[in-house]
Amino acid sequence: MLNKELSINYLIKESTTLNSKSPLLLLLHGYGSNEADLHSFANYLPEHYTVVSIRAPHALPSGGFAWYNINFDNDMNKFNDHNQAKNSIKLIMKFLDELIEKYSIESNDISLLGFSQGTILSYALGLNFPERFKKIIGFSGYIDESMVFTNTNNLDYSNLNLYISHGTQDPVIPVDWARKSIEILKKEKINHNYKEFVSGHTISPDNFYDFKSWLDTSN
Repeated sequence: MLNKELSINYLIKESTTLNSKSPLLLLLHGYGSNEADLHSFANYLPEHYTVVSIRAPHALPSGGFAWYNINFDNDMNKFNDHNQAKNSIKLIMKFLDELIEKYSIESNDISLLGFSQGTILSYALGLNFPERFKKIIGFSGYIDESMVFTNTNNLDYSNLNLYISHGTQDPVIPVDWARKSIEILKKEKINHNYKEFVSGHTISPDNFYDFKSWLDTSN
């Protein structure tokens, strides 16, 4: 059931852990999708997590929602609306505080999982606020450096742990963009696990089970 009482509409699967605070896994869907998409994962994730899937704020004419609009110039070059993206980042940070106040969530154990545009936002959140997050899981996305609005040279990434994957046949976001992002992670000495799969712009079964194994065994 869709929850509408906080600043972002969301679906939630609460932790089965009793009498203690639980880790949070926040799910960010891709462009044109909605909160129900990634929430289909919830029953396959470790039961001690509280899993929350959120709806992006911008409704699209064709249906679905976006964290920011994607526009094209006269030559059909694509560019992101970075002002909308930064506003979405601020909205998500506010929403996290609301979740922690409402539910029994461990504020020092918050992780993000994104697909496509949701991965781009997850990267930006992790790079801007590494002290707030423990794990970042990114499927089929990349780092948009224009969304990193904090001076990263003064930030401590030592507690971040990332799982990143991409399809080698992705026609929407080329795998080379993901590989460039991994070079940024290496430069910043950010702990990460990167995998490529023979797939398109999707989360293949092999990709999902590999991620789940990583989540089950990572600290």
